[in-house]
Amino acid sequence: MAVARDRRPSFLRRAGLGDGGTDIDSARIAAAVNELRHRGKATLHDRLHRVRMALGLAVQAGLAAALAWVVSHEFLHNPQPVFAPISAVGTLAASVGQRLRRTVELIVGVAVGVFVGDVLIYFLGTGGWQLGLVVTAAIVLTIFFGASVAIVIQAAATAVLIVTLSPSTHNLELPRFVDAFVGGGIALLVTAILLPLNPLRVINRAARPALDLLADQLEVTATALRDRDRDSAQRALERLRENKEELATFTEAIEGAKETSTLSPARWHRRSELTHYAEAADPIDRAMRNTGTLIRRSVTMIEDEEPIPEPMPDALAHLAESVRLLRHEFAAGQEPEQARERSLRAVSEAGRAYAQGVGFSGSVVIAQVRTTASDLMVASGIEQEEANRLVRQAFGEPEPASGAAERHGTSRPPTAPPVG
Repeated sequence: MAVARDRRPSFLRRAGLGDGGTDIDSARIAAAVNELRHRGKATLHDRLHRVRMALGLAVQAGLAAALAWVVSHEFLHNPQPVFAPISAVGTLAASVGQRLRRTVELIVGVAVGVFVGDVLIYFLGTGGWQLGLVVTAAIVLTIFFGASVAIVIQAAATAVLIVTLSPSTHNLELPRFVDAFVGGGIALLVTAILLPLNPLRVINRAARPALDLLADQLEVTATALRDRDRDSAQRALERLRENKEELATFTEAIEGAKETSTLSPARWHRRSELTHYAEAADPIDRAMRNTGTLIRRSVTMIEDEEPIPEPMPDALAHLAESVRLLRHEFAAGQEPEQARERSLRAVSEAGRAYAQGVGFSGSVVIAQVRTTASDLMVASGIEQEEANRLVRQAFGEPEPASGAAERHGTSRPPTAPPVG
């Protein structure tokens, strides 16, 4: 006779837990272990994604640092070419999209630091208190003239080098200027000519976390409405509120792609393809914020036990799929027609739900479905006025006599309360 295999985790078997219901906590313990295992996998996936995002930058920085050292040491005969590779890496470490500006900031910061350091050393000499005074003066001077944080830091760092190294290293000022030019220039050369990243690939990788976050929380909220699961909807709301990092990464990637396509002749042909993403950033941001209102009202709707017509969760699920299709079609370089169709289907389901009857919060959810769908339509490349017209048509609402476009895509059912 075959003996049934004990499939409990080893630590549960040793503890005598989970054996046919003898311990009422065993199921919860097993669930917690599974959750920890899933979280570990998710964390590893996130870390690998960050590595893939930064791999191109890491290779660029390594190449730029090596070239800067070689140029400064071999061609300019600088015996200690420290600042050239530092300038190259500092330029590349700046937010993508701001590297040209960062090179100028490096040079301006060096100029201020050298000027302040030389003047004060001439009158006061060198020493500990002189160092503190030089750094303070460099920072105050740059802030007074409205310089950026990068210039302030660079001026202070240069002043430190001037005060500490001038007694032992003569004629430090000119090599410092030259190294700033060499490092920044080589960093731009690497990013524009030698190793330009594919701007579309960079944006696609950066857009994935933001759009996946939006789609996932819409999907979770749709399920929460079907099950009247208030806690699940609340967790979706809290997760969506933590979207600053994803949106910042997405926006930064767009700026970096613009810079690459402007500086790199090899990427000039990508300019037209970047238009979709560049114009999509603002409406995607609006969709995030409007979805936050949608989920918050969904939580209230469940708490107040308002009616939840069957098409309402379907509308949210269609919105989630529209976001996923938008990301996929952008990545493939396709016209996002499927994403548009799915957004309008979400509006159609919202119209059916409204016709079946909703409460106060439910009417706000309906309005936000329309608003978010309009945002996604605009992100897909449709003009705002046309997106609003298509949303009204899909909802089943008569065209307004004035034909006026709804502001920022905020369309409401005839008797719905204001969004908020």
